[in-house]
Amino acid sequence: MPFGPASRLGVSLFDETPPLEWVPGRSGEEAETMIRAIYRQVLGNAYVMESERLAVPESQFKRNELSVREFVRAVAKSDLYRSRFFTNVPRYRAIELNFRHLLGRAPRDLEEMRMHSDVLDNQGFEADIDTYIDSDEYQTVFGEYVVPYLRGYKSEACQTMVQFTHFFQLVRGASSSSLKGDLAGKSPKLNSLVIQQTPTAVVVPGLTFRTPALAARSRHGVDASSGGKVYRIEVTGYRAKVVNNISKFRRSNQVFLVPYEKLSQEYQRIHQQGGVIASITPV
Repeated sequence: MPFGPASRLGVSLFDETPPLEWVPGRSGEEAETMIRAIYRQVLGNAYVMESERLAVPESQFKRNELSVREFVRAVAKSDLYRSRFFTNVPRYRAIELNFRHLLGRAPRDLEEMRMHSDVLDNQGFEADIDTYIDSDEYQTVFGEYVVPYLRGYKSEACQTMVQFTHFFQLVRGASSSSLKGDLAGKSPKLNSLVIQQTPTAVVVPGLTFRTPALAARSRHGVDASSGGKVYRIEVTGYRAKVVNNISKFRRSNQVFLVPYEKLSQEYQRIHQQGGVIASITPV
């Protein structure tokens, strides 16, 4: 869906940049552009030194011996990726980063993360990488020749409002890196949040940030849920009705106070009516 004021959440560059698709037979300069884009996505926007680049897979890609998908697989299985995002980080941090790097979204729920943990236990690191790249989702969204991209802020990539908010714990704007810019360091960001299916505040990114508390503060009275958790959803992009010849394209902003258990329902309603979510914060 169109995201509206995406710059407020730091994703305007994602929204305005079309996906990169490789067509075999293009120039060496275009191949180099694709290679750098793949490194940037798969390695979480981290800097790659010339000495760290994968010379053999790059050469195979330029000779059309590897598709984009297979080059992505080579990078994700490399010692470079393994040392940065698997060997030296906790298990569930590694899994949530794989979702960011290879599918462009946050994990949907605990069961999805457990499945990958089981693969790691029983089949190992490389087999787990294959489960992302060989998945129906990867094939449907990216296919053989599209460079994976960050898409977790789009409704078509999310099943619930919770998953939408969790994406912003993994990605803090176009300049954010999987290695820097977060005071939580290498600790898992979504593990406890996914276990409890807890939505988090969606706020304007800064230079650094911390994962917010596990739940919103309690609230009592009107609009409070049985658990006392209420979230403030700021929405823009609604089109006003035509009144006295006023243009129907005039935009209006609205704020909703939504109980925790109705977040997913409200997310779907806003999307169906063409609204654009600007922020989600606990009240």
